[in-house]
Amino acid sequence: MNRYPVWKYVLIVIALTFGALYTLPNFYSSSPALQVNSAKSTVKVDSDMQARVEDALKSAQVTTTGVFFAINGTQGSVRARFVDPDAQFKAKEALEKALNPDATDPAYSVTFNSMSNTPGWLQSMHALPMFLGLDLRGGVHFLMQVDTNGVLTKRLQSMQSGIRTTLREKDIRHSGIERSADQITIKFTDAAIRSRAKNIVEDQLRDVDVIESGSGSDLVLTVSLKQVALQQAKADGVKQNIATLSKRINELGVSEPIIQQQGLDRIVVQLPGVVDVARAKDIIGRTATLEVRMKDESIMDGSDATAAVPFGSELFKTGRNAPVILYKDPVLTGESISGASASFDQHQQPSVSIDLNSDGGRKMREATRGKIGKKMAIVLFEKGRGEVLTVATIQAELGSSFQITGMGSTEAASDLALLLRAGALAAPMDIIEERVIGPQLGAENVKQGFNSTLYGFIAIGIFMIAYYMLFGVFSVMALSFNLLLLIASLSLLQAALTLPGMAAIALALGMAIDSNVLINERIREELRSGSSPQAAISAGFDRAWATILDSNVTTLIVGLALLIFGSGAIRGFAVVHCLGILTSMFSSVFVSRGVVNLWYGRKRKLTTVAIGQIWKPSNQ
Repeated sequence: MNRYPVWKYVLIVIALTFGALYTLPNFYSSSPALQVNSAKSTVKVDSDMQARVEDALKSAQVTTTGVFFAINGTQGSVRARFVDPDAQFKAKEALEKALNPDATDPAYSVTFNSMSNTPGWLQSMHALPMFLGLDLRGGVHFLMQVDTNGVLTKRLQSMQSGIRTTLREKDIRHSGIERSADQITIKFTDAAIRSRAKNIVEDQLRDVDVIESGSGSDLVLTVSLKQVALQQAKADGVKQNIATLSKRINELGVSEPIIQQQGLDRIVVQLPGVVDVARAKDIIGRTATLEVRMKDESIMDGSDATAAVPFGSELFKTGRNAPVILYKDPVLTGESISGASASFDQHQQPSVSIDLNSDGGRKMREATRGKIGKKMAIVLFEKGRGEVLTVATIQAELGSSFQITGMGSTEAASDLALLLRAGALAAPMDIIEERVIGPQLGAENVKQGFNSTLYGFIAIGIFMIAYYMLFGVFSVMALSFNLLLLIASLSLLQAALTLPGMAAIALALGMAIDSNVLINERIREELRSGSSPQAAISAGFDRAWATILDSNVTTLIVGLALLIFGSGAIRGFAVVHCLGILTSMFSSVFVSRGVVNLWYGRKRKLTTVAIGQIWKPSNQ
């Protein structure tokens, strides 16, 4: 009656093994480490960097306990772990010399860090310690508001300028172009001219609605972005700001920075281990600019590195197709670039499509007219230094839209498009919330949170064993199993554990033991009504399940609502809360019944069970 099939016990053993393996890394201490990140937007850290770091450390005769490559979001990094701080300092000096031959223009940043001493065989299974949030580790938290209306305004300004230039080139007379909050109005006195203008605007701009209105000599053409394009423009603005922030924050060498979109127009930036707010703000607010320059054709290809630089030109030594000598006067700057996206050319090869505003289109036409076959370069300037992104050959006179071909791969095209878009912020941002938490406070929070959970667990265990005797022991075993699964799940997912998250762990323990209380009391009721012990155990688990399921599902709905609509610390609480509900339903019912069946199911003539005092109603 009360026996589990073998496969259920196998499932429990597998779950127990999973919980033990992925909880184990949290018991290992940390060691000094170094982290290698890119210090430039145009430099990527890939898996090849791991071999370079290993070779540099070997040449410097620095012993390391492991070198690892990891990807956090879109950014790669290499970390090296050491036995003591002395080796860490020596390795930092060696890596900076090996990776940055020009100390005045470093391509990589080498920063101090720490790493868990988790064995390699556990790391190969992605078994890592839980990631601690700012309130447990210390660091800086920013909540930034993106001015999405600024994105729309910038887009409408570009459209207005482009329409004015196009109508002038087509010799279409109008009575004025005005821009309001979300649309552009063009006034006409002749219906035929307005109809021609409408066709031209619709051909030039595919993502707008063009509406005719007015009568007589007071005719109006209203141009507005389609709703889909409007939402896409705002979403792209926020994403571009996130991409720009990611590249800038990478310079800080922060391990596991959190840069997330919150809602429609907010960005959360969390920098664990960073307490220098001034420097963090400086990095976040740093600007990067783009310039399009023509190549100095007086210098023959291949001699750029050795030739004398003519007056009015400049030598660029870093970047693609470098060294190259370019004219100092730019054709246009990044402010003229309204959009850039990865695409394919007519031969289905990866390329980058660039859209310019009207002023940029005019400058580009003037610069490329009559210069077919000449070369043009796009240069990214950061910290006063320029790096060549690409050098392209002009195939035809260019205007407001053109393509850069010869990217080689779709990844290279996507990277260049991102750089062209992310050279500067798409829209201004304001810091509306700022928090700084010191590492000592974080350590104290960890200690207090751990103690509260531990003492709560001990108090629950003592009460359950005293009140339900052997069944209380079974309940405590199921509760321990639940805690093991919860910690393992958090470690596997690398979800940020915050102080509210630790509160959610304590709450999960209380809810998990509540399910066992329902089961034990239901078994008591069955025994009180005269059922045999085996029948009481079976009925107790079966009939308590519906109540447990209802209560947990309704609580899970609330947890999901907090996860979807909450933010910051509320989301941290919701993540642990939802995981705790799922693990408690498994452990308090499935695992608990498995333990009870293993103990009592083998006894054919069971007369009593150790479940505490069973109070029976007195006979009237």
